[in-house]
Amino acid sequence: MNNNPSKEEIINQAFQFHSQGNIAEAAKYYQIFLDRGFSDARINNNLGEILRAKGNLKEAELLTRQAIKMVPNFATAHSNLGLILKGQGNLKEAELSTRKAIQLNPNFANANYNLGNILRDLGKLQEAEILYRKAIEIKPDYSDAYLNLGNILKDLGKLQEAGISYRKAIEIKPDFVMAHYNLGNILRDLGNQQEARLCSEKIMSIRSWSILGSFSFNREMKSD
Repeated sequence: MNNNPSKEEIINQAFQFHSQGNIAEAAKYYQIFLDRGFSDARINNNLGEILRAKGNLKEAELLTRQAIKMVPNFATAHSNLGLILKGQGNLKEAELSTRKAIQLNPNFANANYNLGNILRDLGKLQEAEILYRKAIEIKPDYSDAYLNLGNILKDLGKLQEAGISYRKAIEIKPDFVMAHYNLGNILRDLGNQQEARLCSEKIMSIRSWSILGSFSFNREMKSD
């Protein structure tokens, strides 16, 4: 890129880095864009999302609110603001913001899932169950939603249904350690000790392969 890139060049470069998973470079170009005095709600929202993931919640909130001010019907920004507010412990405002995202885009799977998490923290388990099921309806391979649905069903005393939900999470994501762990606990509660032990063995197998893969990679790197 030249020494005096245009607004479009900066945006394109930032989005390219972000899509490639190069978050540090994406953040750098988002900041360059803002420092140049340019304005774009997508930039504010994306940089806010990066800052939230890094734990810089105050800066993330400021940028995300600016994005919403620029584009009031920006569903993704409302959803991200909900995540930021939840991270700050402000569950009531987080609920309102996430509900706004769903109002703007009812088929927003992540927003339905996030609202389910907020409602669970507020003790509204039955409403949370509905939201997780909605997220799964929109995105049938949503393994995290199946996991949290299982957790809600367990809390509601629906152990058989919880087990089914955990099994579905594992079907989608076979190496999902938390799903195996929670399924094992459900099976123990149901008196199925043998299958519960299989869950524990599976967890050990996953972790062993993970450690072995890391060791092999490091060894190869050292031999260069």
